[in-house]
Amino acid sequence: MLFRVQSAAVFGIKAFPISVEVDLSSGEKLNLMTVGLPDTAVRESSERVKAALRNCGYRLPPQRITINLAPADVRKEGSAFDLPVAIAILGASGCIQARDLSDFLFLGELSLDGSIRPVKGTLPMAAMARDAGITHLVVPESNAPEAAVVDGVRSYPARNLPYVVELLNGRQPLIPLAVDRRQLLAQASTYDIDFRDVKGQYQAKRALEVAVAGGHNILLIGPPGSGKTMLARRLPTILPPMTFEEAIETTKIHSVAGLLSDKAGLIGTRPFRAPHHTISYGGLVGGGSVPRPGEVSLAHNGVLFLDELPEFQRYVLDVLRQPLEDGEVTISRAATSLTFPARFMLAAAMNPCQCGYCGDPAHECRCTPPMIQRYLSRISGPLMDRIDMHVRVPAVKYQELVDDRLSESSAVIRERIVAARAIQLRRLEPFGIYCNSQMTPRTLRRFCRLDAASEKTIEKAVAQLGLSARAYDRILRVSRTIADLEGQPAIQPHHVSEAIQYRTLDRAYCP
Repeated sequence: MLFRVQSAAVFGIKAFPISVEVDLSSGEKLNLMTVGLPDTAVRESSERVKAALRNCGYRLPPQRITINLAPADVRKEGSAFDLPVAIAILGASGCIQARDLSDFLFLGELSLDGSIRPVKGTLPMAAMARDAGITHLVVPESNAPEAAVVDGVRSYPARNLPYVVELLNGRQPLIPLAVDRRQLLAQASTYDIDFRDVKGQYQAKRALEVAVAGGHNILLIGPPGSGKTMLARRLPTILPPMTFEEAIETTKIHSVAGLLSDKAGLIGTRPFRAPHHTISYGGLVGGGSVPRPGEVSLAHNGVLFLDELPEFQRYVLDVLRQPLEDGEVTISRAATSLTFPARFMLAAAMNPCQCGYCGDPAHECRCTPPMIQRYLSRISGPLMDRIDMHVRVPAVKYQELVDDRLSESSAVIRERIVAARAIQLRRLEPFGIYCNSQMTPRTLRRFCRLDAASEKTIEKAVAQLGLSARAYDRILRVSRTIADLEGQPAIQPHHVSEAIQYRTLDRAYCP
């Protein structure tokens, strides 16, 4: 007796259909064999399935059971095939009345008592099912909310194996989980932190506003305890609100990585990832025998924050060049090559020197000029070239710490940023870009023309500070963003002057 059900597998962040075929033939004892290029977890599923069926009261005759996972030339991994294999075995043995389940897709890991555990990657598999014309998804209870956000499919939460059998035999009503997608996004788009919490640091907050408005990468430089990390953690709160498409894309990545909360069907807040400086190459960009997304992909549509930047291994930082340039990262292995999305804003923080107090009037710096130079040179030139803004963050004064006046909230700052982004989008969309940091030399010449006074200001800065041609382009981009924040069609001298102040490392930092 042959029985077939539909399931799915994830490769990278994309899902593809898997047909689970079960054939029962005569034999002297019960024997399960799985074919179709399964990995260890899939091969072990036969023992989990046998125990689950037995403990749920299903008695299988002594037969040879062949389980085929098609297509056979694609490697299958993970435990999501437990439920479809069990359903196919029960269908082949006559325990399921329906003979055609082609409109159903099954996902789930079985416990030995027949309860169904959650699996990774439910959202991309639900999207694949919709594209393949499969409208009914039977998934673990905790995965049902993320499957339900996909328009065009019906998600049925499954508690245990007997419940699924009764569902298919008509003894349980087919009631899909209903979610209001837009309302779900609105409920998820809340932050527990706010820029209002930050005391003082008005120049740094202004610099972060400019950086977010233009999509510029930023480096915060200051002594320990000056609030660099506190400022950076609030960056997602002033980024433009996530669109539904961005939320789906971000949720897919976290679903595949197994980081999606059981209660959250959708990620509505911009990701903020802050890996430790001991992170490996694979941990940052992704890796493994079957590549998994790394921190740069988990920060997609959000912020990647690298604290203590010079403490990262230099070769680890150098791998950021491709995602910063292309918005994606490609991981190649002998058998395959996978591309993960990685479009994020880079925010980094560092001390001005090894002891941390270079230029701090309240503390004496113990570092010599050669020591400071060696410390700063730990950051590679190619990475530094991709950071538009270097901003000094001084220690907060006591008067600012005890000041009870509230600062601007994130919501107020975000309104200005959204307006500036709208201006940039109208200007740059015909060129396939959406913010000032992505401007090419061609668009830079077209939209960043300077009047005589502005030319004189930047010429003086180049002469006195020895700025490079690359720094000149960075100043033009940031100047354009500052003008957009003010709603000005042309760059003014004071826009250029402010942009020059955001190039701390191009000047002598310490006395």
